[in-house]
Amino acid sequence: MMRYSEKGFAMVLSLVLLLAMSLMGGALILIASGDHQSNNASDQYQQTFYVAETALLEGERYLLNQKAGPWNSKTNSRDVTKRNLPEKHTSLFKTKTGKGGGGTGGSTTPVNYTNGAKYKYHINKNTSRNKKFIDTSNTCFNSFPEIDRDKFYIIKDASNNMVAKSYNFGVLIEKSFSKKSPSGDEKMEASRLKEYYYDYFIERIGAASLKGFGSSIKKSASDSSTSGLAYRIYGCGIYAGKDRMIVSLESVVVLPKN
Repeated sequence: MMRYSEKGFAMVLSLVLLLAMSLMGGALILIASGDHQSNNASDQYQQTFYVAETALLEGERYLLNQKAGPWNSKTNSRDVTKRNLPEKHTSLFKTKTGKGGGGTGGSTTPVNYTNGAKYKYHINKNTSRNKKFIDTSNTCFNSFPEIDRDKFYIIKDASNNMVAKSYNFGVLIEKSFSKKSPSGDEKMEASRLKEYYYDYFIERIGAASLKGFGSSIKKSASDSSTSGLAYRIYGCGIYAGKDRMIVSLESVVVLPKN
């Protein structure tokens, strides 16, 4: 009876198993890398959404400050003689946001940022890279395609400038730190958040019903009237990093005329 030699079989089997395990390991690495990228994109989107909400809040705060009158730091009170309900600007608004207004002129630099300034955006403790100011002049405006470009006017401020503002979110956070000795973690977080910007511009819609509630209202009185002015706030959160993204939101605020 013939007997066949089985020498080398163990080595062949080991190579096959090693190849199978290598393929499985590579697949796991690809899956983990994809999940990591997906988580990063999700985190960036969530942060961009929060920045967009900040844009709406800043726009609403601007309107309320106009209605209540500017704050006087010397008297610790509002100057009610300068109360104002913003009116439409006479010039058609096109694309620009930033310090000094919008339309066909004005700077596109965020009002709290120096054009051309550099700062360090830390990947980790060992590496860093320089970043410059990102121009977001038309990014937010173009995120609202339903706007009629030929008939769109936004409000003007007391200096007759269009109210279209752009801010760097990281600089905003940085200014909230202690001026004496911000921690290293605070500085790193502020540097990371300098990848984010927020813009807002405001449109005056017109007369609207105003609802009011409170114990001072008579029982026989209606809780609504047409003595209000409506404003629509457009706000955007912008992530200006490697994989850029933008989140656009809008809200409506109704203020009493009197």
